[in-house]
Amino acid sequence: MSLKQPNITLPLRLTFFIFSMVLNCMGIVILQLSQENIGYDKLGFLESFKDLPIAFISLFAVNFISKIGTKRSIILALSIVGICSLLLPFVQVFWFYKLWFAIIGTCFAIGKICVYGIIRNNITEEKSLAKTMNTVEASFMIGIFVVNVGFGWLIAGEYSEYWKFGFVFISLVSLITIYLFSKIKILEADKNLKTNTISNLISFKQTSIILFFAVIFFIVFTEQSFNSWLPAFYKNHLKVNSFFSIQASSTLALFSYLGRIITANIIQRFSLIKYFIFCLICIISLLSLIFCIQYFGSDNSGILLYLFPIIGFFLSPLYPLINSKMIAQINNQKINTFTSMIVIFSSLGSSVSSILMSVLFENKMLTFYSLYILGAVVILFCLSLFYFRQDHIKN
Repeated sequence: MSLKQPNITLPLRLTFFIFSMVLNCMGIVILQLSQENIGYDKLGFLESFKDLPIAFISLFAVNFISKIGTKRSIILALSIVGICSLLLPFVQVFWFYKLWFAIIGTCFAIGKICVYGIIRNNITEEKSLAKTMNTVEASFMIGIFVVNVGFGWLIAGEYSEYWKFGFVFISLVSLITIYLFSKIKILEADKNLKTNTISNLISFKQTSIILFFAVIFFIVFTEQSFNSWLPAFYKNHLKVNSFFSIQASSTLALFSYLGRIITANIIQRFSLIKYFIFCLICIISLLSLIFCIQYFGSDNSGILLYLFPIIGFFLSPLYPLINSKMIAQINNQKINTFTSMIVIFSSLGSSVSSILMSVLFENKMLTFYSLYILGAVVILFCLSLFYFRQDHIKN
């Protein structure tokens, strides 16, 4: 079963594209502000101003969306993002970045719940759901690529001091997406069904669901170690300039996009579980190779610039694959609450990862950058095996 309205996929992709740019400009902000004598200890907690509101708002967003409708909720969230992005270039104080990321995080919580709800209300078959999730989530990786390339050009150009005006582009895309949503009809959830958030949460106590949320936590934990901090790692440890740091990390996003698009087109031929485990084994192998090069062969460390992006090819399909597998089992009445829990554990994984990563950078322990991430992936691998085993027993 596919989406009943094919034209709905474009605004859904653009929504993820927009939120990807505003969420993943964190690497750019960290890189630029670190050159303005702002310590990594402060920059590490900047991620929390984005992630903690996502976690806090998500549960409340369920009832909010149910009351005003999915379409109005997405349009409201995109409007706020557009206005905030337009204001950012004109503000120079550090505290505004904290407020800005907090507002962006709140809007993302609303937007993601709406997007997942729309997809789930129109698709029931597991592999079709996985295909659609990978396609829509692929737009998220394009957003990372565009924000890195675009801001990289601005920073490297003669008008580098005006780099923040790149956020005006995000405002324009937000306006276009709002227009597209205003012109289409979206299938809404039944507003007569009352959403009891507390009772829905209690019903998610099964062991397999708890393991699922743990897997989600460590997937995002791993992703964030790359997305926000890879440019700073390139600059501080591999000693490349700011422009190349940003462009090299944008290659990670490009490989991630390819990983999700290819997965969307071939997943019908493979077992979701086997494909998921295969990707994890490839990530562990690459990280082990990177650590060996980094620790034992420092003279060849330049090759790391090319090895890190390849990880994105295998890392990027994990999140939509595991989400689609579980979401296919959740009924429509509980999908918004369940999505809010996904958003919460995702934001916690992102925030904890960034705080711990800031400790590595502050204490100049970047030789252990890949080993730190490898440890997280090994934990993810073990949790995934337990989750799939438990899910198999349940079914």
